[in-house]
Order: sequence, then C-alpha cells, then structure tokens
Amino acid sequence: MLYLAEVQKQKGSLLGGAGKTELKLLACQRTDQSWSNVSEEVISAEEANKLNDGALVLVELNPQKQVQRVQEAGRPLVNILQNFSRQLEKFKVKEDEIDQWKESLTFQAQEFNRREMEMEARLEELQQMEEEFHRLEAEKQQFEALHQETEKLQAEIERKNQELEGAWEHLRGEQRRLEERQAEMQGGNVLDEEQGRILVDLIERLGSDRPSTDSVSEHLQYALEMVEQQQGILNPHWQQLEQQRTAVGEQQAEFDRLSQILSERQAEWQQIQKTLEEQATVLTTQTATLKMKEEWVELLKGQLQQQEELHQTMQSLLVSNDENSVSGVDLAALENMSLEELQTTIQDLQEKLRIDSSFVHDQEQELIYKQQTINELQEKINQVSDGERGELETEIADEKDSYQMLNETLVGQRRSITERKSLLKQHKMVLWRRQGQTPDDEGVNIDLSPALQELERQKEKLSVQLQAVMGEISQLQGNISQIQEHLTQQTPEQETKRQELQEMEDNLKSLRTAIAESWGRVNLYQEALQPIQDSLDGMRHKLQVVAENLTQVQNSGNSQQEMIAQMRETLMGLIAQPALAA
Repeated sequence: MLYLAEVQKQKGSLLGGAGKTELKLLACQRTDQSWSNVSEEVISAEEANKLNDGALVLVELNPQKQVQRVQEAGRPLVNILQNFSRQLEKFKVKEDEIDQWKESLTFQAQEFNRREMEMEARLEELQQMEEEFHRLEAEKQQFEALHQETEKLQAEIERKNQELEGAWEHLRGEQRRLEERQAEMQGGNVLDEEQGRILVDLIERLGSDRPSTDSVSEHLQYALEMVEQQQGILNPHWQQLEQQRTAVGEQQAEFDRLSQILSERQAEWQQIQKTLEEQATVLTTQTATLKMKEEWVELLKGQLQQQEELHQTMQSLLVSNDENSVSGVDLAALENMSLEELQTTIQDLQEKLRIDSSFVHDQEQELIYKQQTINELQEKINQVSDGERGELETEIADEKDSYQMLNETLVGQRRSITERKSLLKQHKMVLWRRQGQTPDDEGVNIDLSPALQELERQKEKLSVQLQAVMGEISQLQGNISQIQEHLTQQTPEQETKRQELQEMEDNLKSLRTAIAESWGRVNLYQEALQPIQDSLDGMRHKLQVVAENLTQVQNSGNSQQEMIAQMRETLMGLIAQPALAA
C-alpha cells in the first residue's frame, strides 16, 4: 500500500555518525485513488537516510509494514494537486450543466402546460363549432323538406295548368261549333230546342269546371313565409360571419404591422450585435496578445532570475577557497576526525549530492517538457477557431500554473545543491590536505570579471526590454478594460432586447396560428352556410316562378269566365228569338 510520509532524523553525535532515520506516516492511498488520514505511526526506514529531515516522501509498504520503495513526493504531489484542480473544474462544469438542464426542464414543463391549456381551449372551440354545424345541418334538412314540399306544390300547379289547358281546348271547340251554328242560322238554319239545351248545358259545365287556385295560393304563401323565416334565421349567422371576417382582417392587419416592427427591430439588433461581435473579436485578439506579452514577461523574468543566479554563482566562485574563509563548517572537528570517518562522511555527502542532483535534474527535464508543452499549446491556440480556443486556454493555464509551481520548488533545491557542492568541496580539501595531496583545481586562477560584466550588460538589456513589454502590457490592459466595460454594459442590454424580440416573435407565431385558426373557422362557417343559402335562394326563385305562373293562371281563368259569360248571353239570345222558337 502507498503512504505519504515525512522523513524524521534523530541527531547523532558529532563523532558517532549519522542518527536514526524514521518515516512518520501521514496518509494512505485507497483503491479508488483517494487518500485518507492514518494514525501518526512511525516506522524505521534506512532507505531514507540520504533524504533531508522533514522531506515528504511516498513510501510503499507491504502488509507487514516493511518498506519496499521510497521516492520523493514533490512531483507526484504536484500531479495529484493538478488532477484535483481539474476534477474541481469538471465538477463545476457539470454543476452548471445540471443547472442549465433544470432550467430547461422547468421551461419545457411550463411550455407544455401552456400548450395543453391552448389545446383544451381549441378543443372546446371545435366542440362548439361541431354543435353549430349539427344545428345548421338540422336546418339544412328542414330546408330540404320545404324544398320537396315546394316541388310537390309546383307539380300540383303544373297539373292544374294542364287541366286548364284541356278546358281551354274544349272551350275553343265548343266556340267553333257555336260559330258554325251561328253561320248555319244566318244561312237559314235554326237550332232546335234539344240542341239549344245541350249547348246551354255545355256552357254551364264549362263555367262550373274552373279549377280553384285558392289552396295553391295558400300553400305558395306558406312556402314563401317559410323561406323568409329560414332566411331570417340565416341572417344573424351571416352577420356573425361578417363580424368574424372583419375581426380576423383587423388581426391580420395588426399582425402585418407587428411583423414589420419586428423586422426593423431585428435588423437594428443584428447591426448592434455585429458591432459587439467585432469588438469581442478585437478583445479576443488583444487578450491573446496580452497573454503572449505576459508570457514573454514571465520568460524575461525567468531569464533575469537565471542570470541573477548565475551571477551569484560566479561571484561565489570568486570567493577564495582558503580554509580560513570557509563559514558554516567546523574545520577543527574535521581535522580531529579520523581519515576513515572523514572519507565515510565524504562518501555520504557525495551520495546525497548525487541523489539530490538526479532529482533536480529530473525536475529540470520536467520543466523543459512543460515549456515545450506550453509552446505547443500556444501554437495550437493561434491556429484553432474561437470555439475550440476555450478548452486549450484552460489547459495551457493549468500547464503554466504547474510550471510556475515546479519552478518555485526548484529554486530552493538549486540553492541546496550549490550548498552541498560547497560543503563537499570543503570536506575534500580537508581530506586532501591531511593526506598530503594537491587538489585538482589548486593553483588554477580563472578571471571571471569579463563574464560578470557581460552578465551585467545582458541583465540591463533584459531589464530595458522587460520595462518596454510591461508598458505595452499596461496599454493593452487599458484597451481591454475599456472594451470589456463596453461589452459588459451592452451585452446585458442586447440579451434583454434579444429576449424581448424572442418573446415578440413567439407572440407573433401564436398570433399567426390564431389568425390561421380564425380564417379556418370563418371558411368552415361560410362553407356550412353557403350551401344552405344557395338552396334557399333556389327555392325562393322557384316559388317566385310558381307565383308568376299562378298569377297567369288566375288571369287566364278570369278571361275564360268572361268569354263563357258572353257565350251564355249570345246563346240565350239566340234561343229567345222567335225563329228559333218556331
């Protein structure tokens, strides 16, 4: 099992060698990659002798709590913190997505309830229209029954007309025979009594066989009254239809007016939105430029820091290696220490220096890799679109944070390596002196003054360049602040206008649907009324034709009665003449 532990070293005597090294267990890793606290247990670990006191390490123990492997915890802890930071960011993103889903579901539920209420209202309207249609269908059936009765009445009138035509033909025949008798009488022929009686009977029968049109007139008048009554029933429906058509026309005009207003406002909103997008593009460009400048500043600062460290290192090399000038080392104790113990101490110092140098070298390589990763991500950011840039910027920010953290960690470790090298050199010089040997670098005098002057010039040049870049950054920050302030002010207003336009567009869609439904009801209403009105108009026309025919029949009947009366008078006059009586 993997544990996080702290190195604890017990101080030994000056001549008794190094003290005992122990590991204080702080936390252990679970199977799900999580960590939990453990009781502050302390175990012995000779493998950690070469590590500094208080250093954090990762130690792997077997079930019997025996040390199997020990490693520095700096880099793994950095990775764990980075992973934890990424997990927090992902968790925040997921929380935002969940909130957005909740808002979306709430809005969908409200929209569904509104749609359901609209459907219920439309269903009620359809039910009312269906009831109205059934009532109109019943009235249509009544009209059809009246139409059938009218057709029967017209057939009766036609039959009466045919009977009148037959009577007229009979009357004309008798009139011709009468004229023939009159001609015979004028030629000397006279009617006998029997013939006169027969003619009188025929004339009486002709006058009595006149068809009666009173019942037909009554039925015709009733039919006309029924037609007018049905027309009176239809007129309110036609008025209601006209009112609905007028109302729908007004709604259509209002819809056209609102559509025009919406188009103008949308064009205005799009123009402002285009301007804001252009400003956002400028902001993105300047922000990217600012980040590049800031990265350049960090690189310049890093170079200045490295040159400063190099300057300090070179200055330290100028310091005399005289043993009397060495500070921090008890030279008397080293002189009194046995050669074997001194050699052992030097070997321990060399081994610790090797381990620390290897670890620092690995960390330096990690810094190089991270810088290469940052450069690669920066190249990708410069090539991808705005939509893909956000994730890359987040990733490069994490890498920069990791780079900065690791670099700050290495500052103290580099200084510690330098101190360990100096300490090891001092021990070696004492050992060489006691063994009577000459140091390899003894007598070598290197003049580092030109190099220090060149470093000074380079530092001054970098400082001037750093100040110039800082001025550009300040100007960019001012421009970015102005654009952000303008966008911060305009974006909510644009969003409010967009919501208003969206609400207005939704209202127009609802109004368009309502107008379409109203036109549908008007057309359906007219389609239901028009056949009934056409049937009623046709029936009225036929009844008017029947009334005209009936009037003609009545006039013809009156003329026939007058002719019959004249024939009766003429015949009675002939019968009353003496010649006829003889």
